[in-house]
Amino acid sequence: MTPAMKILALALLVVLSPISRGAEKPNIVLVFADDLGWKDVAFHGADFFETPHLDKLASEGMVFTAAYAAAGNCAPSRACLLSGSYTPRHHVYAVGSTDRGPKASMRLVPVPNRNGLPPSVVTVADALKAAGYATGHFGKWHLAGKDGALPTEQGFDVSFDSFGEGELKEGSEGNKKGPPEDPKGVYALTRKACAFIEEKKEGPFFCYLAHHAIHGPLQGKPEVVAHFKSKTPGEEHKDALYAACVHALDDSVGLLVAKLRELDLEKNTLLVFTSDNGATQQSSQEPLRGSKGGYYEGGIREPFIAFWPGVVAPGTRCDTPVINVDLYPTFLDVAGASPTEGVTLDGESLLPLFKGGKTLAREALFWHFPGYLDSPVLRGRELDVRTGFRSRPVSVIHKGDWKLHLYHEEWMLDGGRDKLPENGAVELYNLAGDIGERVNVAATEPEKRDALLADLLAWQKSIGAIMPTEANPAFEPDVTAGKRKGRKKKKTEP
Repeated sequence: MTPAMKILALALLVVLSPISRGAEKPNIVLVFADDLGWKDVAFHGADFFETPHLDKLASEGMVFTAAYAAAGNCAPSRACLLSGSYTPRHHVYAVGSTDRGPKASMRLVPVPNRNGLPPSVVTVADALKAAGYATGHFGKWHLAGKDGALPTEQGFDVSFDSFGEGELKEGSEGNKKGPPEDPKGVYALTRKACAFIEEKKEGPFFCYLAHHAIHGPLQGKPEVVAHFKSKTPGEEHKDALYAACVHALDDSVGLLVAKLRELDLEKNTLLVFTSDNGATQQSSQEPLRGSKGGYYEGGIREPFIAFWPGVVAPGTRCDTPVINVDLYPTFLDVAGASPTEGVTLDGESLLPLFKGGKTLAREALFWHFPGYLDSPVLRGRELDVRTGFRSRPVSVIHKGDWKLHLYHEEWMLDGGRDKLPENGAVELYNLAGDIGERVNVAATEPEKRDALLADLLAWQKSIGAIMPTEANPAFEPDVTAGKRKGRKKKKTEP
């Protein structure tokens, strides 16, 4: 869809929409954390971090235990969230480039990355604005690169970003600390979001609060850092600065909820809290494998709470797998709105789950990353750890209890399907009994492997997923194998 077509489609939607501002339509608030891992919150068992406000929200709402980001790091996850589509549709696969890491160890030429979400994309903010919602964005955007557009060009009436030291230019990038009493600008952003909510309290409104916390550099209030330094370390976590940054994020959520209650808006407001990708290696996500940037569970499984008194039963849990591309159709469903004509959404409305349902119509979730990302993850693939990658080109399917990883290098260059038993192109895990993805059963469960592989290949074809097919001329097998030219391989101890 061209920008001109987008404008026309949205104009028609505004004219035809039965919804107008001031109608009794539910308000929608999305709080999107940055780099907060699945195991970084107390309601998922964190043994050192303290998240009392999120824990209370979880006890008063619904916790989704198998919630996912649609990509392993910031920009592509946000592109998926806002567009409602998987990466093969918008081509934002990574932050900056898909060509990140040692070139001599890349066997394929990666698929080029798109830097930013194009203005032709009809975002969830576009659709909600056309449906009569006031729309506000507060915090990180990360999609205004050379191929992208600013928040106010993507459906938001207002946009504000800050690290607590004054307003930033719209679409600004960068990661830094804030003033000592405003770590990562969480309070400045929350105050602005609360002011927007108060101004638009007659509704309906969509508030997208996209925090910079807890992305590095980490920061916490001095007195909170001191508190955690004096606290007995947990078995898995002990980093006082990390804990203080999580605490500030949690505190800001408490302020937001308090504002909704002060304005008597909580019963007519859906509040969703989740994160853009898994934690960095500063925080163990065990029993999950991996961390930010990878496609094992630690890189993509997220905390997720839905809070909506009178609709979402308090203290409930949902084990149905969900993904952030579901939020776009969910918000439209809540608003009583329809997708813009010509827009394909890859997710499914979660409203039936909010109301107590147990299943969705779809059978599987998918991921597609056709590039390279540097810096190994915790318990990553042996090859990646050895050669300095978080992820090599990979596609993933999660269906039922099963998760299959298809590695493009081995698939394209090492015989594909005919050589599956020996080429290592496929890893298969049963998450029901192995959430840590420790036991690859691809060789012992060939029927399940082949069925999931067929589903994944069919999805790739249906969505037009671009695969890396060209061998990298700069690839050096000796370097990748841990050898150095002109030297004999050093013997190791048995």
